[in-house]
Amino acid sequence: MTTWITICDTCRREDRKAGDMARTDGEALAELIEAAAEGTGVRTRRVSCLMGCKRACNVAVQAPEKLAYALGGFEPTRAVAEAIVAYAVAHAESGTGQVPFRAWPEAVKGHFVTRLPPLEPGA
Repeated sequence: MTTWITICDTCRREDRKAGDMARTDGEALAELIEAAAEGTGVRTRRVSCLMGCKRACNVAVQAPEKLAYALGGFEPTRAVAEAIVAYAVAHAESGTGQVPFRAWPEAVKGHFVTRLPPLEPGA
């Protein structure tokens, strides 16, 4: 089963400089995550709005029949993107999607918004 990172490409951080509209923070983070995910087996996709605007930038880590996680409040940096991908790789390697806290990359700690139970097979 493939683990996906879904990235909100419309996120704009509240501390964003006024007038800087060339690209959103979500687009910047998406580009960095896509690059970091190359060759890992983790897939990425962009969506317009994960409705977590108060905690931009937002991503979801999910796979069929596994726990899913929404994370937010990130800065669009290479280190953050690499940590998100590292977490997604650990999610992919887990039979349930649950990753032990000790295995979480430091840059994702404190950024979890919610955990969703897996859908039943065939749902």
